[in-house]
Amino acid sequence: MRFKIYPRTNFNFLSMLKIGVGAYLPLLIISLLISFCGCGYTTHCLLPPHIKRINVENLKNAIDITGGTSEREAYKTYRPRLELDVTKAVIDKFIFDGNLKISRAEDADLILTGELVDFKREPLRYDEADNIEQYRIIILVSMKLKDIKENKILWQFDRFAGSYEYYTTGSQAKTEATAINEAIDDLARRIVEQTIEIW
Repeated sequence: MRFKIYPRTNFNFLSMLKIGVGAYLPLLIISLLISFCGCGYTTHCLLPPHIKRINVENLKNAIDITGGTSEREAYKTYRPRLELDVTKAVIDKFIFDGNLKISRAEDADLILTGELVDFKREPLRYDEADNIEQYRIIILVSMKLKDIKENKILWQFDRFAGSYEYYTTGSQAKTEATAINEAIDDLARRIVEQTIEIW
């Protein structure tokens, strides 16, 4: 077997391509782009240069507890301090994503504000005895993202939802508390994706 030896003075980028390094060049470029971009689980993260920090304000609770779902349930019930659980989940998702740093309002480039507007537990499936076998948990919030530097609203939704479906019986059964946590996680993920991917 013979090896082709290149003079030391001529060993440059072009010579590297000749000996096969060029075959790996696209993979190297993609890896570098991903590293510089810093994406966590999002698919698009080309944030403008001036957007680096975000402040997530505590969600306010705006649920109308008198809006019961039936005559037997005159008052709407849901987990206490749910709005704070959603706020914490959103902050945790931004930290995991890594594209924006969490900061105080006075240091932020973006400010995310919102309200918890509704909590629903919808029956999806019944057994032969008319007992509920499956529910869907839905958490609805109104959210607004403002660019502080340019003083403009980037996006705003009156009813932004996170949801999760769960069984009450059988091998796939889960507790309502677990389902609520999953719905919160789904909502937080959607909020972060909406923030990062608008660019």
